[in-house]
Amino acid sequence: MSQEQEIVNKVAQSGIVTLDLEDLIPDLPVSVIDLKDQLFQGLILREKDFRAFVKEHNWEQYSEHRIVVYCSTDAIIPTWAYMLVTKALEPFSSEIYFCKPESLDELLAERAIAKIDPKQYEDTRVVIKGCGDRLISNHAYVALSTALMPYVKSLMYGEPCSTVPIYKKPRN
Repeated sequence: MSQEQEIVNKVAQSGIVTLDLEDLIPDLPVSVIDLKDQLFQGLILREKDFRAFVKEHNWEQYSEHRIVVYCSTDAIIPTWAYMLVTKALEPFSSEIYFCKPESLDELLAERAIAKIDPKQYEDTRVVIKGCGDRLISNHAYVALSTALMPYVKSLMYGEPCSTVPIYKKPRN
């Protein structure tokens, strides 16, 4: 006579907490507004022409987008120009950034991680999930590791069933 054995989920019982950067950094479409397209002869920004652009441009097309505003040339753009674009975009998006497009992922990661209270993970075993559906910058993984290591009991990368150990708090 064989007895039925209960299947035990050892991962669930381990007390491991999984953090997924994809959950921390919501996926939204990104639009880029390059002010170089508004420069007279590619060199200077004319206030009258720029104000006309801001007034006539269809800003609604950026609804529900993350928007990067910048200038890809070496022209000197007055600060008020970026502020006018931000004012025009504000009714349609709450995520407007001044940075180079290639820096956006790092900026988003830093802001998302800054919202986490790392003390809530004190003396816990944490896995930072890898292999997701989206490409998350290495910068995000480094920033999250830096924020968590002073508090966690251990830090791992991967999936709870298959992890790579990163850090273990020394015993006193």
